[in-house]
Amino acid sequence: MNDVLLRSLTPSVIAILVRRGADFAAAEDAVQDALVEAVRVWPADPPRDPKGWLVTVAWRRFLDSTRSDAARRRREDRISEEPAPGPAPSADDTLRLYFLCAHPSLTPSSAVALTLRAVGGLTTRQIAQAYLVPEATMAQRISRAKRTVSGVRFDQPGDVATVLRVLYLVFNEGYSGDVDLAAEAIRLTRQLAASIDHPEVAGLLALMLLHHARRAARTAPDGSLVPLAEQDRGRWDTASIAEGIGILQAALARDRLGEFQAQAAIAALHADAPSAEETDWVQIVEWYDELARLTDSPVVRLNRAVAVGEADGPRAGLAALAALDASLPRHTAVAAYLHERAGDLATAARLYAEAALKAADLAERNHLTRQAARLNARRRR
Repeated sequence: MNDVLLRSLTPSVIAILVRRGADFAAAEDAVQDALVEAVRVWPADPPRDPKGWLVTVAWRRFLDSTRSDAARRRREDRISEEPAPGPAPSADDTLRLYFLCAHPSLTPSSAVALTLRAVGGLTTRQIAQAYLVPEATMAQRISRAKRTVSGVRFDQPGDVATVLRVLYLVFNEGYSGDVDLAAEAIRLTRQLAASIDHPEVAGLLALMLLHHARRAARTAPDGSLVPLAEQDRGRWDTASIAEGIGILQAALARDRLGEFQAQAAIAALHADAPSAEETDWVQIVEWYDELARLTDSPVVRLNRAVAVGEADGPRAGLAALAALDASLPRHTAVAAYLHERAGDLATAARLYAEAALKAADLAERNHLTRQAARLNARRRR
């Protein structure tokens, strides 16, 4: 049994049923039944057209379920006769599923879970493990999401920006349990890029590849964080970097700049530098200016302050930081770093300690605590 094939076909089969008139929850249930039947039947009798086989069986399951339901009379007007057997449509209906899973009525966490379930083909157990929640909790979350989008029809083009934001959230979840969500996000974004010709889809894929290329160097053997400047660049995935830069260059050539392309351009400049000292910080500041213009995000301006500190000196960075709200996440950590660069070790040590208390992530908290201890030890010498 080819599990990879089944997983790749699942979203398009669900989308076909939805297009034919099934609501999302019923379509997903019918496809799951068809997958169970495929596991039973295919090893002895593999179909010539796997997708068509799944569509036919799932549609029969949907019709059987609908006809036996008490609401049959209310649904008769939208249930057509079973289509004649034959090849499944060649059009890629998966894109419909992306937009359905990123419906604006869903919370971000529900949209991510539904995308992983319906488009990613992951089991409820796998998604629950990735989110470190009980399987029953995740099952309820997915069921609520399916009920929310039931009956939704696509009369207008979907919001690509919302779909990309959901995929970005999946990527940022990283890795836990037996599902690598960063790798899963890359797989899903590749799938989306094959379905739609859009420079921001390409920009997001490039951004993911460039960030993921540094993954092996981001942590030490003891699990502690390794800052970008201290990472062993020999451990970076050069093939992913080359692919990401190639995808980005093609997207930028279309002259339809968006925030993911700008973020990818910054990541590319980091990835292309032979060493931290050779990073082109002047260009990075320029890209942050573009990104700030596109998003007007205070987090972007915070990261820009770090880049200004590298390009023009720590005092310039602190001046840029002073214009920002001190309550921003990581503001204190950035201030600590820039004060250390400026030679004010006492202030930097104090700020590192304060930032550690504010950090939500344990690895980041430990890193900031070690930074404070390192500077205090230097001052005592």
